[in-house]
Amino acid sequence: MSFRQTYLRALPQLTVEQAEETALALFRYQAAHCPPYAAYLAQLGRDPQAVHRLTDIPFLPIEFFKTHDVRTEPQAWEGQELFLSSGTTLQQRSRHQLRDPQLYRDNAARIFEQYYGPLTSWTFLALLPSYLEQGNSSLVAMIDDFARRSGQSQEAFFLRDHAALLTTLAEAKRDPSRRIMLFGVSYALLDLAAEYGPVPELQDLTVLETGGMKGRRREMIREELHQELQQAFGPLGIHSEYGMTELLSQAYSFGDGRFHVPAQLRVLLRDPSDPFAVSNDRPDGALNVIDLANVDSCAFIETKDLARMHPDGSFEVLGRMDNSDVRGCNQMA
Repeated sequence: MSFRQTYLRALPQLTVEQAEETALALFRYQAAHCPPYAAYLAQLGRDPQAVHRLTDIPFLPIEFFKTHDVRTEPQAWEGQELFLSSGTTLQQRSRHQLRDPQLYRDNAARIFEQYYGPLTSWTFLALLPSYLEQGNSSLVAMIDDFARRSGQSQEAFFLRDHAALLTTLAEAKRDPSRRIMLFGVSYALLDLAAEYGPVPELQDLTVLETGGMKGRRREMIREELHQELQQAFGPLGIHSEYGMTELLSQAYSFGDGRFHVPAQLRVLLRDPSDPFAVSNDRPDGALNVIDLANVDSCAFIETKDLARMHPDGSFEVLGRMDNSDVRGCNQMA
């Protein structure tokens, strides 16, 4: 049995205690079989066999997903699905090829159910106009799969038809056995709130904002955004998702701005001025992410987000590094 086959059999049962050993094994596999990552390590003069701790791993700058075909064992497969990052016409979009699209969907469903319970107890609705218009969105693919697995009768996506969304919300509320989750890009949720205000249909929902003004509104800090949304959606906390095209796993915040990390993810902080000064105990810094579901691309990603770590392993996003693109899913400057 190949490394990949053995690895994927173990991934669904992965525990936090196993994550470090698993990450080191995946690092050596990708250092040998992911050509862009191998070339990057060679350029740095780093010997993968000399890496024995997570903090010693060189993380691949996230821009490589814009400029290179980041695939592990690329000779063995053709992409079955392509995810593209959101962006303007002036920006080059990140590309993430999937060898097994079902791996992404199964992994996302496991993470969601870990925090929110069975998908079948939810009705999923979404206001994601820019993602739908640009296409190839990992977020749209995830919510579409959630809605299918939930067995809901309602349509999940509403481009800009707020009236139809409110009608659907009223209908969904008539089923007391299901909770309702409304996913929305920040500017679309603000547009909905501005048009309707605190009407009954918008109360008693779980609202999950996915970040991003996409140039439609001024950028806002998280606290300001959530306070404005709560005026329409009620006093309960606004939830958030930390996810991006380059990652196949997600972290969730339940209203306090702190993202909680499943076993598939590991976050480390680095000195913003030195990409190789990675530490387990920095209180704040630039964010490195290990996504153990990225077995077919690269699991070790140097993002352009600034973050603060908390003792329980959760983190909050403080903003973006200077001169980096403003991007979703949940990067608010």
